Amino acid sequence: MSQKISQQPLPIRFDHLLEVIGGERFLQMRGLNNDLPFYICEFRASEAVEMQRLQRQLISSLANLSVPCLGGRGVRALDINLYDLCIELLQAREGSSDGTRLWDELLTVESEVEKDSLLELLQNVLGIEDYLIPAIGARLQQAEFDVLFLSGIGEVFPYIRSHNVLNNLQSTAKDKPTVLFFPGEYRHSLEQGASLELFGLLHDDKYYRAFNIYETQV
Repeated sequence: MSQKISQQPLPIRFDHLLEVIGGERFLQMRGLNNDLPFYICEFRASEAVEMQRLQRQLISSLANLSVPCLGGRGVRALDINLYDLCIELLQAREGSSDGTRLWDELLTVESEVEKDSLLELLQNVLGIEDYLIPAIGARLQQAEFDVLFLSGIGEVFPYIRSHNVLNNLQSTAKDKPTVLFFPGEYRHSLEQGASLELFGLLHDDKYYRAFNIYETQV
């Protein structure tokens, strides 16, 4: 059996991603059979730095393409890093009544509180439905783009889980393809269904409404 594309060297994976995302079938969301245009780009957690570099190169290369269905221009990728977005949200919000920023308060108490308490606090102040998804939606409204890239999944674990983001994005980001760069594996099996296994270790994030981009044809 030939090796999966996701396990091939990075240059081979890059060529596949560029060909798929730059293709008219992908951009026009054909062949989805009423499924959502959500795609998982899996990679090993140890490749995080290399994948950040690949993602930047991919955005640049897509912009330099000439795509007929886009009138001959290149593909505009909107890149949203969830970790950066979370920090921006925390920095923008006031904490206590004296006007101290919530971000500054978190930095002060981080070393003093138990991890479980800090996790609960972050989950409350970065609620996906109340804060994260509306912030993503606002960026989508402000930008002109052809494909949405979501990254930073490993950095926001465990207070934000990838399947929760995708579940709540279904009504917000369904008009353009979305690619989630995921440090782990997107597994499918008849016995257990589909799951996002973060870092290749955590097996509890059940999600089935996405395609593995390395199994997507041009």
